[in-house]
Amino acid sequence: MLVQIYEIQEPRQAEPLLTLGVEHIGSVVLDRERWRDPALREVVRLTAGTASRSSLIPLFSDMDTVLRVLDYYRPDIVHFCENIPLRREAAGRSGGLVEKLVHLQQVIKERCPEIKITRSLPIPAAIPGTTPGKAPAAIRDGIAALVRIFAPVSDFFMTDTLLGEPGGAGGDAAQPVAGFVGITGATCDWELAAWLVRISPWPVILAGGLDPENVAAAVSRVQPAGVDSCTRTNACDTSGRPIRFRKDFSKVRRFVAAARRADAAS
Repeated sequence: MLVQIYEIQEPRQAEPLLTLGVEHIGSVVLDRERWRDPALREVVRLTAGTASRSSLIPLFSDMDTVLRVLDYYRPDIVHFCENIPLRREAAGRSGGLVEKLVHLQQVIKERCPEIKITRSLPIPAAIPGTTPGKAPAAIRDGIAALVRIFAPVSDFFMTDTLLGEPGGAGGDAAQPVAGFVGITGATCDWELAAWLVRISPWPVILAGGLDPENVAAAVSRVQPAGVDSCTRTNACDTSGRPIRFRKDFSKVRRFVAAARRADAAS
C-alpha cells in the first residue's frame, strides 16, 4: 500500500516522513511568479537515495513555467490537479483545458521521461443521506472519458474530492483553491472511487478527507493502490481548524499504520 502525504514545504516536515517510510512526499509550488524556493528544493533532495519519492504540484499549467520548475526541482513525480469539468455541457465551456493539459503532459513525457506524472480526477463529494455510488451516468461518463484521454500521458491517477452541487456540478468558486481540486478535508464518493479503480489502467491513489480513523475502511471499500492525506493529518489550532503546511506527526504515524494494516488484511 503506497502512502502519500501532502503538503510538505520544508525539510523539518519531510524528515519524519522519511523515517516512517512514506512512499510519496508531496509539496506544492504556490506562486507562478515566485516559484524558486530553496527550502522546497531541499525537501525534494532529501528523498534522493531513499525508498521515498518526491511529488510536486505546480498550481499553474503554462508550459514554459512548468518546465522551468521541473528543471529547478527535479522531482520524481509531477502532479496536476486542475478542476476539470466532468459534464459534457461544462466541458464545452472550458476553453480547451483538457487539450492543453494533455499536451503539457505529452511534452513532459518527451523531455523529462524520468519524471512520473500523477493526474488527479475530480470525484464528487460523498453526499450525506444519499446512496453512495449513485452518481448520474453523465458523471461516470465524464470520469471514464478523462481516464481514456489522460491514460497515455499519465502514470498514476488520483481521486480528489469535488465540492459543489450534488451530481458533480462543482464550479471553481466552490473549491478551496479556485481552478483546482483538493485540500477539502471532505471524503469523496467511495463507491465511485472503487469503480474508478476497476476501470483504470494505472494505479489509483485515493485522496479526500482521509485520516487515521477512516483510512482502513476506505482501503477495504475502494481497494486503491495507495492512499493520500493532507488536511486531516495536519496539526490544528486552538479552535480545531487544520493548519496548512504543518503536520501532526502522531496523526501521520497512525495513518500510515492503519493503512498498512488494512492493506495486509485485504
